[in-house]
Amino acid sequence: MALRSRRRRATTALLPVVLTGALALAACSSGGSSATQGQSSAGKTLVIDTSFDLKTADPGRTYEPTGLVMDKATYDTLLTFEGADVTKPVPSLAESYEMSSDGKELTLKLRKDATFADGSPVTADDVLFSLTRVRDMKGTPSFLLDGVEVAKTDESTITLTSKAPNPALPYILPNPALGILNSKVAKENGATTGPDDKAEQYLNSASAGSGPYTIESFNVSSQVVLKKNDKYWGAKKPFYDKVVLRNVESATQKLNVQRGDSQVALNLSGDQVAGMGGGLQVQRTTSAYVFFLLANQDPGVSKVTSNPKFVEALRKGIDYTGLLELAGEGSTQAAGIIPSMFLGALPADQATKRDVEGAKAALKESGVANPTVKLEYPSELTVNGLSFQPLAERIQANLKEVGITVEIAPAPVTTALDNYRNGKEELGLWYWGPDFPDPSNYLSFLPGKLVGLRAGWKADSDKELEAAGEKAAAAVTDDDRKQAYTDVQTKLNASGPFIPLIQPGQNIVTAGSVTGLQYHPVWTINVADLGAK
Repeated sequence: MALRSRRRRATTALLPVVLTGALALAACSSGGSSATQGQSSAGKTLVIDTSFDLKTADPGRTYEPTGLVMDKATYDTLLTFEGADVTKPVPSLAESYEMSSDGKELTLKLRKDATFADGSPVTADDVLFSLTRVRDMKGTPSFLLDGVEVAKTDESTITLTSKAPNPALPYILPNPALGILNSKVAKENGATTGPDDKAEQYLNSASAGSGPYTIESFNVSSQVVLKKNDKYWGAKKPFYDKVVLRNVESATQKLNVQRGDSQVALNLSGDQVAGMGGGLQVQRTTSAYVFFLLANQDPGVSKVTSNPKFVEALRKGIDYTGLLELAGEGSTQAAGIIPSMFLGALPADQATKRDVEGAKAALKESGVANPTVKLEYPSELTVNGLSFQPLAERIQANLKEVGITVEIAPAPVTTALDNYRNGKEELGLWYWGPDFPDPSNYLSFLPGKLVGLRAGWKADSDKELEAAGEKAAAAVTDDDRKQAYTDVQTKLNASGPFIPLIQPGQNIVTAGSVTGLQYHPVWTINVADLGAK
């Protein structure tokens, strides 16, 4: 992952929670065992505890996990995904879509019955303004529409055109950052399609979307309150009258959901959910995050790690099963750099297996005697409750058995990020989370690309692999793309400087009454899908 601000989903540096009396009363149910749980004079209230990574409610600027949860509830997008399935985008504000045979033009027909929260219709002009604003405002999510021209063909048709094949577009459009604004309201409150846009303050206090919820209150450090959109146009109406998102550290999340002060806890580790009782529901699933090891290919940084036989020794020397034990239930070994639930992922039986003797032989062939290398990683960053430290220590012990001495060098995330982004790490332990659920996002790991350069892997370093990457980028049909990205990963595993390790588990705990929860790799959960039994 690019480690944009969004990609710090489970950091441990958290801010205090502030509760109003009314919301505390709304959350005071003792067990969460009935559909009336959380009811007050204001109606049914759902309280969700999470670790805030939140900067704004403005969909054109948001790219943090908590912001995406919130904007998914308040802004509809042209396309979406059904539940947890990321293999097929489905219509939302668009009633249909069609990609041209060359993959360069996406045509979307808009619904005629969709309305904003104020009752006004969603029009092609709103779509044109919203998408152009995201692209040209140069906020964090602007890259999603880089090189994409947006045009209104007629009153119910939008066309997105790219110079190169862009079959990932249908998978990008469901991102809540591309939520459609009521352009009239937004413009009245300072919105433009350029860097002079001044609508963020307004959009942090009021919704200008067509989603099932609107914003009642917004505090970037403590809590967000959403209220039901009584004019929601969709067939499935929201069940809860209010949804409260609270900023709570993980240990307190566990206590709150156990005693009924909240109904959902989003950021618990595998250890924390072990043996969870009291009628609570625990959803364990594999996340879309991929932990990986990188070996720098720049001889100026390391003559050791740039040796291909040394990289082979690393790959064969790691005990992947042992890493899974550390990660806990719900985790899985990463067969390739593309997550297991995405198109083009390698099957589990192609995952690398430990081969100590093979690692020793490769190290001998490398000609490097008794190597010592430094392994860098962020010290305070956790992902789904999983710290980098025990993983680094286990890798250190694994490679010692092979004859490689690893000096572990944890550093604050800002320091570690600087070295990582500037390609200065000899060995690095990092993770990547998808910017969108499409395999094209992982071409960043090829020579000369974003993550490839972080590993000192310059363009033209592996022409066969780079040609395979170009073929994958140009492929249009699902069958062709699946084969092309499988080929890229097979070659990347054979000759690249990246060693995929694990996909950690995602653990979500809910009250026994909560229904409809499904983990999603882009927006974590869709609160509008949640109900009660």
